[in-house]
Amino acid sequence: MKIFLDTANIEHIRHGVRLGVVTGVTTNPSLVSREGKVNYRKLVQKICSIVSGPVSTEVLGQDVQTMVAEAREIAKWAENIVVKIPASLEGVEATSVLASENIKVNFTLCFTLNQALLGAAAGATFISPFVGRLDDIGEDGMKVVADIVEYLDYYQLPTQVIAASIRHPQHCLMAAKVGAHIATMPYEVLLQMIRHPLTDIGIERFRDDWKKVMAREKLL
Repeated sequence: MKIFLDTANIEHIRHGVRLGVVTGVTTNPSLVSREGKVNYRKLVQKICSIVSGPVSTEVLGQDVQTMVAEAREIAKWAENIVVKIPASLEGVEATSVLASENIKVNFTLCFTLNQALLGAAAGATFISPFVGRLDDIGEDGMKVVADIVEYLDYYQLPTQVIAASIRHPQHCLMAAKVGAHIATMPYEVLLQMIRHPLTDIGIERFRDDWKKVMAREKLL
């Protein structure tokens, strides 16, 4: 399972890439707004220059014509751009048009297998089921991810699943277990994935023992 960062923070993205584990980014206007007054296009292009893999960014239009026009323009920003299109009726049509033009689409805000089925049929490169948001309303978000993965595998479709709206490391573990191709997560969750109190204790103990060894050598 590949790891993407769900952010527009340049420093966080650079760190993830330096770690050698982050291969893509998903972002949206809400994430960009958290970074203050920035030029949306320039920020996305900067992200694309840091990450070699897919960078998903969202259209703002809601009708087919506007979404397609925006997507065509966004696709010109960088070679690794993926355009996020919402899982609406208009989004299905827009996805179909864009796929026919070889513009990669991330079919986003997906909450059901039916939505995913239509997105894949329309030619989406990626489908993003929102795990955390489904959990928030009492549904099993990871079950939806599992159902979508099973469907795509059964029919050997090329569309990849991005487990989105990841809230904690357990979501990452579960996404990997059900076969999600990608998990996109906040920077904080990426950091939490490596942390464990027993690891910290072990490192500290090794450090203390080594200090004792070095102290004894000085006495010899």
